[in-house]
Amino acid sequence: MGLAPKQIGLSVITLLVGGGIGWVGHQQLQARSLESAASVETAPLVQTAANVEEPPRSTVALAPPATSNPNFIAEAVNRVGAAVVRIDADGGEMELPEGLENPFFRRFFGDEMPVPEPFQQGTGSGFIISTDGQIITNAHVVEGAARVTVTLTDGRTFEGSVVGTDKVTDVAAIKIDATDMPTVAFGRTDTLSPGQWAIAIGNPLGLDNTVTAGIISALGRSSSEVGIPDKRVQFIQTDAAINPGNSGGPLLNDQGEVIGMNTAIRKDAQGLGFAIPVETFNRIAQQLFEDGEVQHPYLGVQMVLLTPEIRDEINATDELGVKVNADVGVLIIRVLEDTPAEAGGLKAGDIIQQVNGNPVETPADVQAEVDAGEVGQPLDVEVQRGDESQTVTIRPMALPSQLQ
Repeated sequence: MGLAPKQIGLSVITLLVGGGIGWVGHQQLQARSLESAASVETAPLVQTAANVEEPPRSTVALAPPATSNPNFIAEAVNRVGAAVVRIDADGGEMELPEGLENPFFRRFFGDEMPVPEPFQQGTGSGFIISTDGQIITNAHVVEGAARVTVTLTDGRTFEGSVVGTDKVTDVAAIKIDATDMPTVAFGRTDTLSPGQWAIAIGNPLGLDNTVTAGIISALGRSSSEVGIPDKRVQFIQTDAAINPGNSGGPLLNDQGEVIGMNTAIRKDAQGLGFAIPVETFNRIAQQLFEDGEVQHPYLGVQMVLLTPEIRDEINATDELGVKVNADVGVLIIRVLEDTPAEAGGLKAGDIIQQVNGNPVETPADVQAEVDAGEVGQPLDVEVQRGDESQTVTIRPMALPSQLQ
């Protein structure tokens, strides 16, 4: 069915995209790696008009930045701090090993008979998004937990129920039985650019209600770049200190609006943290609260960001069975068997030009367009095949469970 991956020295991106979140698998093929060619980057958005005004005499004056208020971080934290919670998850009481319930052991040990302690899954953070007690956090914080305890900043504790988790995006939904809860306010990421303020709140290392601040370091970091290829998110990168226990806590802008969910740190990183964008975790959370699960649209193709070097290498090996003339674009190098991509007529060697009428230049662009669709709904994909352009219609299926 097309390309045998072991025979081409490419870094491949497999599009197994998921409903709101791209499921992009990063697979190393034999021979030399060309990761830079397949990396996904998002160009920063630059804000200009919003903070520039035109005074008289044709001079241009910039509005004062938020940092002109020396207490802007404290004020931002105060807006949402009460809605940030501590989450303690454990695996419940362990069964006694065989024989420990025997009266002989009871007589031998007396009141000192050793009894296994409940397995402590860990401590993380989360935040309340509705007044009736809907909370979101990372899936890995509550994965496998039999009990979840939610602690508010005022000391109140609640038993939480895990409504659903999504491993693909590392998002979990928790519900507590409560009313009149404080909530966070959501911001947006399409106005972010590197250099803007970022504020993290959580419970790092078990130290409750900790605030750290830094800047947005980069946007659109792929899961493979971050070092957690099993997650399918384009991350916000920040230098605000994020440590174990921060997972699931909010990342704020300088107005106190949530722009991300802190989720990952690299062991080899020095002062770098990563967060799931607000649009991503909010979309996933809504599906979890409504349905208890998330269905991610799945195409089933392997793609690479085309460059002149990759074009020459592909043409030299002739493994695709076609010659590639273009040197830019998103090249399909393999169509997986029994997938919507195969059924729809996509072929190895196709260069994707548009998805649903929107031009695409990178695998991330393709991912975003597929994310915007739904399982079973038609998706028009325009490709360059040889010297001609063709449009094929694909109906994505749900991402198979073994790929989650």
